[in-house]
This record gives sequence, C-alpha cells and structure tokens, in this order.
Amino acid sequence: MTAIPPALESHLAGEVTTHCFCWIIRRKDGVVYGFTDHDRTLLVSGIACEPQTGLSASEATNSLGLGVDSAEIEGALSSASISDSDIERGAFDAATVETWLVNWVSPDQLILLRSARIGAITRSGGKFVAETKSSSVDLDKVSGRRMTRHCDAQLGDNRCCYAGGNQAGTVTTIISDRQIVVSGLQPPSADWFDNGTLTWTSGTSAGRTNVVLNQAPYGNAIRLSLRDAQIPDIKVGDQFSLLPGCDKSFAQCKAKFANSVNFRGFPHLPGNDAAYNYADGKGNFDGKPLVP
Repeated sequence: MTAIPPALESHLAGEVTTHCFCWIIRRKDGVVYGFTDHDRTLLVSGIACEPQTGLSASEATNSLGLGVDSAEIEGALSSASISDSDIERGAFDAATVETWLVNWVSPDQLILLRSARIGAITRSGGKFVAETKSSSVDLDKVSGRRMTRHCDAQLGDNRCCYAGGNQAGTVTTIISDRQIVVSGLQPPSADWFDNGTLTWTSGTSAGRTNVVLNQAPYGNAIRLSLRDAQIPDIKVGDQFSLLPGCDKSFAQCKAKFANSVNFRGFPHLPGNDAAYNYADGKGNFDGKPLVP
C-alpha cells in the first residue's frame, strides 16, 4: 500500500482538488527531463516539469505478485528537449519514468505513484509511444546458461576466443538512410559481413550499433545494407568498426571461423523429436552425433 502524505491526503479528501500528473524521465546517461499535464511549469523533486508538452499516459495497472506491470506514455515531438534523433539513436532506451501526483497549488504536496522503465518505442507522424514496464521485468531475464544447440557467446569475446574479425571502415557515400557505401573493409568472402554487427566510432551516432543485412560490391568499394532503424544523422566520413556475421551454429563456427574447439553450444543435444521417437527401425539410432 502506498502511504500518502497527510497534507496531500487531506487535500484529496476535499470537495475541490487541484492535482495534476507529472512525469520525470531519467536517461541512462544522466540526462533528466520533466513534463506535466498542467498549464504551467512545476518544480517536482528539484526538476522543472514543462507544461503542455503533448505528453499523456494510458491506464496503468498494478498487480500483486511478481507479474510485470505495464503502461504507455504517448507524446508529440513538441518539446524542444525531445528530438527525433534522440529517440532514433536509442537515447531513451531503458530510461526510468517516474509518475507523480502533485498538488499544483502546493507542489511540495506530492506522491510517487510508480516508477518504470521504457521498453519499446514506436514513432508515427511526429508522435511517439513508449511502453513502460515495472522492475519485475528483470525477473524475466535469463540467469546462467541455456542448454541449446546454438552458441551463447558473442563473436570475439573471451568465451568465443575468435580474434582478428573486427575491421574498421569509413562512410564514403550515402545511398539512403539504410544503405551506405564504405571503404577500408577487406572481407574474405562475399557474405562475410552478412548479419554482422556495425558499431559507430565517430559522428553523432558514436556508440550506437546496427546489424548489417548484407554486403555487396559497389564499384571498387562495398555497399552495406542496414537492417535496424535508419540513422538520420549519418554523414560522409563517419567511421565504424564491423564484426563479421555469425548465426551461432556449429556448422558456421567450424567452416567460417575454424573455431569449433571454442564452440559454446551443445550441437549434439538431441531434440524432442529424437528423444521421444520410438525405436521402430525406421529412425536413425546408430549412435552417431546428430551434428558432424
């Protein structure tokens, strides 16, 4: 049960109330924003909450137990502090959203209703909708390892042990917001960087990652198609590092990277069909590994 401060409780029990909602968004990089549905700026917990910024919230649910509570906040990109490029580059991913009930006549009378984290963000026509989830979502994360046929290591990390796959490149031509021409790459094969991870090392998108859908020759250079959301601020001369693509399979680890000795999956693990199949003479029960 949420304990309501006595002054605010007395106010809410009156016949006429002067309360509003305020939202405080705390990004992972330390940047803090404040918004309110009131018509003037309110100071809440030391944060100036902007009025009438086009931010509104959906119905929020609170449940007992360990269920994940969820809600949505919707807003227009009308606030000078929120830009389309910030949302695009993931600046608000996993940010904390605090919802406050405030008496706008006496802003010191307030109560924190809920604190949640931003999940998926969708945009359309100059508006955005951010899904918020309670801290119970952390209980859904995998702790430890899973017994799967595919590798659970990341290409090039200490468990994978594959070295030398990272290459540096530079943008030379921008075809579209999802296709770029680059220089500096020397792929050993025509599909070497397919599904690879591109990390920007300079420019306004520095630190952001994208997945490369595929590579293709473009004159004497290489054209990369990006699978993730477009990057509106990309410029000629921006630099990046690029890892080759890995589908986590034992076959590719062996053939493409010659790294089967460090494979971190269980390729010989039989599936449900094999484990529960009848030994009726029709199946393959010779004891050989399922994956060579």
